[in-house]
Amino acid sequence: MPSEQTEVVVVGAGQAGVAMSEHLGAAGVAHVVLERDRIAERWRSQRWDSLVANGPAWHDRFPGLEFSGVAPDAFASKDQIADYFAAYAEKIDAPIRCGVEVTSVRKNAGRPGFRVGTSEGVIDARFVVAATGPFQRPVIPPIVPDSAVTEQIHSSGYRNPEQLPQGAVLVVGAGSSGVQIADELRRSGRRVFLSVGPHDRPPREYRGRDFCWWLGVLGRWDAETPPEGAAHVTIAVSGARGGHTVDFRALVGTGVELVGMTASYERGALRFEPDLAANIELGDQKYLELLRAADEYVERNGLDLPAEPEAHELGPLPACATDPLRELDLAEAGVTSIVWATGFAADYSWLQVDAFDEGGRPQHRRGVSAEPGVYFLGLPWLSRRGSSFIWGVWHDARYVADHIATRRAYLAYDKAEAGSAGN
Repeated sequence: MPSEQTEVVVVGAGQAGVAMSEHLGAAGVAHVVLERDRIAERWRSQRWDSLVANGPAWHDRFPGLEFSGVAPDAFASKDQIADYFAAYAEKIDAPIRCGVEVTSVRKNAGRPGFRVGTSEGVIDARFVVAATGPFQRPVIPPIVPDSAVTEQIHSSGYRNPEQLPQGAVLVVGAGSSGVQIADELRRSGRRVFLSVGPHDRPPREYRGRDFCWWLGVLGRWDAETPPEGAAHVTIAVSGARGGHTVDFRALVGTGVELVGMTASYERGALRFEPDLAANIELGDQKYLELLRAADEYVERNGLDLPAEPEAHELGPLPACATDPLRELDLAEAGVTSIVWATGFAADYSWLQVDAFDEGGRPQHRRGVSAEPGVYFLGLPWLSRRGSSFIWGVWHDARYVADHIATRRAYLAYDKAEAGSAGN
């Protein structure tokens, strides 16, 4: 027999779990949030030392609390973000239990709800919210054998340049993580190669407004589905050193050596796709398109925002793009480390319900899964483009909480009681 009962079990106490708790609490729904580590643990222990938020503090927060000690237009450090969520959880008196790992979730046989197995016993819950987010299992493509270099790590395991053995470094992946790590390594004096794939490259700031503001006023955070082929395209933007636009031409100017997508390895050499120029130009197109949309918005609404014609001037492609390096002998180039900024895969092995497609991907609509009573929260494009940002998950959580409250009302309906109340 279950040792405990509650209406909702929320799995994970990162930004998604804390947001979920706030909305469930406001709706008067009994719940518990289970976290195997600490609140916002991934921000504390699975990020590099110098990481800051990619959005300014006025934007990347929940509505009910501002960042302490961070100016509105500044970028909070990873530890400030973790502290923020811990403070927010305390503010809303969230029923979070740290150090409790969820090991299994199974549908109850012949009755509503789910049996939630944990490291501290069993909980019987009517609803389960998987708020573990998308960053669960680091992905390192099986391209380079371990023996090829001294060190291969995922970006989630990278902390600082001193962590890596002496020598050159190859960084694979040109999203925010890969670009910032490559830049930091180059500034530390390392020789750095950066493998660049398809990416979105927005301006950090344009005409006095952050790109987060522009996407808001242009309605682009509300896009419900990604453009065709862009569901997993990374965004290259940086809050480091006060925030700046990622410019691959400027990176080349600092000494970073760009190559195309990493393709294969054979006899000590890495081979790259001949797509570097195409990838940079695609990012340029998206960058310039956003500038044009912003200019049209300013003109249409008569805003007094200073023009920046120089922002439209990109200059020629660097020689490494027009005559790309196709093969790199790692030993000859002195490469002793590879940092794989290649994203994450989901791990829902603990969630043993009928809520996934044949590829193991969650089946849901705005977080409401194909298994009644199970919900997902914190996933990219859960409801719209903004879902992957801190403020976006807060709004997604409100929708999920409303859905749970509505379903509870249906399940609580008793015809006999309703009839007697009407007499």
